[in-house]
Amino acid sequence: MTNELLTYSLTVFTGFFAIMNPIANTPIFLGLTADNDKRTKKLIARKSTITAFIIVTSFVILGKSIFDVFGITIPAFKITGGILLFYVGFEMLMTTKSKIHSLGDKDTDTGVAISPLAIPILAGPGTIVTAMNNVTNAGYLHIGIVIGIFAVMIYLTYLAFSLSDIIVKKMGMNLIKVIGKLMGLILAIMGTDMVMNGIKMGLVNLKLVE
Repeated sequence: MTNELLTYSLTVFTGFFAIMNPIANTPIFLGLTADNDKRTKKLIARKSTITAFIIVTSFVILGKSIFDVFGITIPAFKITGGILLFYVGFEMLMTTKSKIHSLGDKDTDTGVAISPLAIPILAGPGTIVTAMNNVTNAGYLHIGIVIGIFAVMIYLTYLAFSLSDIIVKKMGMNLIKVIGKLMGLILAIMGTDMVMNGIKMGLVNLKLVE
């Protein structure tokens, strides 16, 4: 049981880290807050991370209810979510600016904390899919683990945003880009695995119906 929970926790953490990637998102945060002072930057970092936590946690807790209301099946969700994760990962590998992480034309004030930082950069479709995929058919313990690990990721993101100037200066943009590509590869693999699992579940369900 302990080994199963440890493996599950590691899988959840890897998924969240790959899609959120605090290090790779640091230059984005700097670009959006370039004209702000340190105090405002910390305010933006705190507001964006707290908002993202509330959004994703809501989906984790209400995930099953959302499925029931809209009549979404787990195999369909896994296949669609897997395609989405693969798409994001492929864009990261190809050094293409992901439309899901698109910044758009935003003023650099505290308003950027909600959009685009909280949505869609931190709590975008990829993050929500990753979270909900890990709690489909899961018990309360697993749901608690997902929320706890996501809270850790949010805290790491807050630290990265708060120390963004130092991180970019010490690591350099080239290393940050390499990390981004590695995370893209992980996401693409996870997306493929989700699609395969969704197809397998769908085939099993069809046999049960027959």
